[in-house]
Amino acid sequence: MAPRLKLRDITFFERPAQFARPFRFGAITINATPQLLVRAEIEVEGRGAAVGASAELLVPKWFDKRPELSPAQTVDELRRSLEIARGLYLARTGFQTAFDLHAACIGAQIATCAKKNIPALAAAYGPAEIDKAILDALLRAVETNFFDGMAGNIAGIDARLSPDLSERDIRTFLSGRVPLERVAIRHTVGLDDVVEGEGGVADPRESAGARYFKLKLSGDPAADAERLARIGAELDTLGHDCKVTLDANEQYADLAALQALMDRLDHDATLRPIATRLLYVEQPMPRDITRQSPLGSLAARGFIIDEADDSYHAFPAARALGYRGISSKSCKGLYKSIINATRAAKWSAEGETFFVTGEDLTCQAGLAVQQDLALGAFLGVTHAERNGHHYVDGFGDTPLAEAQAFAAAHPDLYADSGQGIRLSIHDGDLLTGSLHATGFATSVHPDWSALRPLEQPKSLQEYLA
Repeated sequence: MAPRLKLRDITFFERPAQFARPFRFGAITINATPQLLVRAEIEVEGRGAAVGASAELLVPKWFDKRPELSPAQTVDELRRSLEIARGLYLARTGFQTAFDLHAACIGAQIATCAKKNIPALAAAYGPAEIDKAILDALLRAVETNFFDGMAGNIAGIDARLSPDLSERDIRTFLSGRVPLERVAIRHTVGLDDVVEGEGGVADPRESAGARYFKLKLSGDPAADAERLARIGAELDTLGHDCKVTLDANEQYADLAALQALMDRLDHDATLRPIATRLLYVEQPMPRDITRQSPLGSLAARGFIIDEADDSYHAFPAARALGYRGISSKSCKGLYKSIINATRAAKWSAEGETFFVTGEDLTCQAGLAVQQDLALGAFLGVTHAERNGHHYVDGFGDTPLAEAQAFAAAHPDLYADSGQGIRLSIHDGDLLTGSLHATGFATSVHPDWSALRPLEQPKSLQEYLA
């Protein structure tokens, strides 16, 4: 039986994260954004008190891409999501399992945020971050690691939010997990990134020996085809086999535009280096268009949803439209990732292939990248995008002593190459050995005294003033 806990307090902090290079995806270019850090204090029945932590970048214009909103307004939406979730979680005063707490709050979170014009994807951010911190505290209280704890269903995950699954489906999936010892990095090539030459796709100092590449798309079939041809020519020079994924971040207007790109991939000889390496295409169309557009003949290719994954029902709905996969991201909710991976395993056992992927928008070095990496390794995600670390310079604005503490506790994950402490990549892979530490994939917590409180979100009137 899963241990029961009582939530004592939740505190939010943030610190700046200046990017080492501009990151352009979709219609936004990011040069800096705050990093959220969460501290949760719980009491575990029969075990006493414990503190847990989580972290994530507050990324603008991804959770909500509405053109009338500024990047700062969309970051404030995430802050509001966090504050609303905090109130709902702290209102639950009795002892309950970690998943009880999540399940009791997620519906009210979505509904409350909707009344404030916050879309479901942004609404889920608050519970996602709180849940990770609570789980970290719970694992510490019972003195076990993430992989063993989740295999034993320490959170008490059940099927109440996924009626298409049975309790047995979930138990069988969790108990059968064998965490990966290595996860390959998938190197992101943003829309403003260099393609050829120094700092380009084939520069080993830039891609760190990656065998997988994630290529951003702009939504213009002709422009994307021209750029993909250039990237493909560079990949041909690597001297080792590699695979690619494409990510449009909702920029393809409709199926006709998407079909135009797919036709080019099928028939343009200059795109053969991409077409022969292509694993899947991620979230090509806007989430609302996606839900209204069966893929038809395009379903023969591997398409996945990401931004359209804003509820526990999103994956079954996408499957009915012809999609084969869905992304796992800690910022969308770890319990939903586990449920979706359970679905993919169950559906695949019935004959067709379905899959969960590892996509990284908000994972900065330290807590965020470690917890997301552990989740992927537990689910069996063999390669994962790691762009949060790639675009921010190592630990960024994290105090040196804190970065050094992470590096000392997780020496298989970090190294100081003379230009600061950064992810340590071993022949294109990240190692997961030290993630077996007691707690949620970390032996270290942030220096809480060096952090500033989460900013209070501004009102629309303040933005217009």
